[in-house]
Amino acid sequence: MRGSAMAVVVASAALAMAGCQPGGGGADTADGDVTPSGAVSSAASSTPGTPKPGSSASGPSASSASRPASSAPAASALPSSAPAPGGSAATCSAGSLKATAQQAAVRPAGTGTGAAVVEFTNVSGRTCVLKGHPTVAGAGNGSPEMNVPLTTKPTGAAAQVKVAPGGKAWVKLTFVQVQGEADGYCVSGSAPVVYPTMVIRLPGSGAHQVALDDGQFAECDDTVTVTAVSAIRPS
Repeated sequence: MRGSAMAVVVASAALAMAGCQPGGGGADTADGDVTPSGAVSSAASSTPGTPKPGSSASGPSASSASRPASSAPAASALPSSAPAPGGSAATCSAGSLKATAQQAAVRPAGTGTGAAVVEFTNVSGRTCVLKGHPTVAGAGNGSPEMNVPLTTKPTGAAAQVKVAPGGKAWVKLTFVQVQGEADGYCVSGSAPVVYPTMVIRLPGSGAHQVALDDGQFAECDDTVTVTAVSAIRPS
């Protein structure tokens, strides 16, 4: 009787060992579809090899395995001012520029603003390009949504200006000057207009609201002469 019990125990152990042999994990490997959640097999992540061209877009497991070996950002993550193919620089985006304005040293005689220099600084990490003449609008109550477009008179030829990171470019705005004291007057007979800010729009580079570092924009006739973007600061 004791011998029969021992035989049963030995047979049961043999059956248990047979269930642990290789090949019993087939049902588990069928769950490989879980890989998109970020799981990557240890064999795939530890096996060195040269990735095939385009492998980063071949599937979730391939991109996960190759991610540690790649430090270059995806093309879609590059700022819009990134150099274009062929070494040329792209047009500066609105977000890559910081605009400020100061009254110009050289301006028409009178008591208004006369002229202002608008400075554009490239605050991105890449060289970009500015070109062309700006359009100008007076912003009522300092709000760009309430702007009044001014008649612009372009002067000078437009040329492409490359602006390195931290570099600057400028345009000059020359207004019809206000005359006289107190509220002043316009030679044309119209009333002088005062704007807290101006909205300067550059071709392909967005609109930028600027305020003078000292005072407001006082002008006549809602007409302004504008220079093209320049790499040299105008006086």
